[in-house]
Order: sequence, then structure tokens, then C-alpha cells
Amino acid sequence: MIELILGGARSGKSRLAEQLAKESGLAVTYIATSQPLDAEMQTRIATHRARRPATWALVEEPMALARVLREHASHAHCLLVDCLTLWLSNLLMLDDPQRLDDERAALLDALAELPGHIILVSNETGLGVVPLGELTRRYVDEAGWLHQAIAAQAGRVTLTVAGLPLLLKGERS
Repeated sequence: MIELILGGARSGKSRLAEQLAKESGLAVTYIATSQPLDAEMQTRIATHRARRPATWALVEEPMALARVLREHASHAHCLLVDCLTLWLSNLLMLDDPQRLDDERAALLDALAELPGHIILVSNETGLGVVPLGELTRRYVDEAGWLHQAIAAQAGRVTLTVAGLPLLLKGERS
């Protein structure tokens, strides 16, 4: 089952995803897409690490998400990806539109075939003002298109606001 959890910054989306992964009863592999490029991001990563159970496996992959999902997905596993918008940012910063297109296509193809429970966390960026600058507008556009494509495949989609989950698609188990 594919599950997409969307929300703004500090909305509770990662906590919800972690709770659902714990409740799945499956072995959990946490797939982190962030890169510790500065002290602030290092602190965020440390906070997430401290919250996760020690029994969870960790894979850090900022670019080749589809490959990692294919390698680790199984009926006995829950894969938790946090987060798609960091992954998208990593690819956008490469300034290689073909790599972004290839990785996005590979991800969407993989999601259609993966066994097990896949939880994808992402920032909903389309609820605010239109950002200044070409790169930030492209980021918002790309994130919106990615979310629409994944939501179409997902069995469950949840929007998290102020720590409260709002089910948009599917049923809560």
C-alpha cells in the first residue's frame, strides 16, 4: 500500500508517518533524503534520529529514491520516506532537468509495483503565496505535480495541519 502524508512545516506529518510505521507491525526502514549541508539541517536530522526506534533500519539517499525503494521493499516491510520535497530540492539543485525527469519517472514507475507498506512524507507548498524567483516557482510547480501523480497512485492520502490528520483519500486502518 502506498500512503502519502502531506503538510506544511512543523505540521506533524513526520510524527504521523512514524506513528503509522510503528503501528504497521512490519519491520521498518526509514529512508532519509536530507543532506546535512549546514548546522541547522544537522540539528533537524539529529532530532528525527532521536525520535526513531533503534530497531528501524536507516538508508540515507538524497537522489536515487526509486532504486532504494526497489532494493528494500517487501511484503514484510514498511518503508518510510522523509521527505519527497527534500528529494525534489536535491534534484533541482543539480541543474540537470533530465536527471529530475528520469528520477521522477523511475519513482512513479516503482511505486506502481512495490510490495509492502510505503509511507511517503512531503511538504505541501501550494497553499501559500506564489514565491519570487524562477527556481522557487519551479520548485512549487514540481512539488505540486509530483504530489498529484503520487496521490493518484496512493491508497491513502492525508493532509496534516497543526498536528491533526485530515484524511483526503482512502480509509484509516
